[in-house]
Amino acid sequence: MKKRIIVLLLAALMLLAATGCAKQALPKAGTYTIGVTLTGGTGKAKIQSPAELTVFQDGTATLIVIWSSDKYDYMLVDGERYEPAIRDGHSIFAIPVKSIQAPLSVIADTTAMSTPHEVEYTITFDAASLAPAS
Repeated sequence: MKKRIIVLLLAALMLLAATGCAKQALPKAGTYTIGVTLTGGTGKAKIQSPAELTVFQDGTATLIVIWSSDKYDYMLVDGERYEPAIRDGHSIFAIPVKSIQAPLSVIADTTAMSTPHEVEYTITFDAASLAPAS
């Protein structure tokens, strides 16, 4: 019986390590660039990659999302609404990020159609591309 419990505990520890619990959800405080991929919607919209990721001393983080269009008038992340800055033909948002190890589901409202539409997107992070911003 003891041997079976030990084997189960070892298997659980190995599973935790393999599933990313050993990986850090966010890097230490600082400003970084990271590759991002956008999926969802019609596939026409794009976001700039790499994107800027800032991790603060308190452990929170913000991703700067620069859309290929200035037609995005707000984004929703975890039910919270974020407003853009419009610059040089782009809608630019600062949105919270909890982890670069998991995809981030967002909703972006576009005014590019005859009426505004909320569109669901997923932002995926390329953790291997993480680099300090210069």
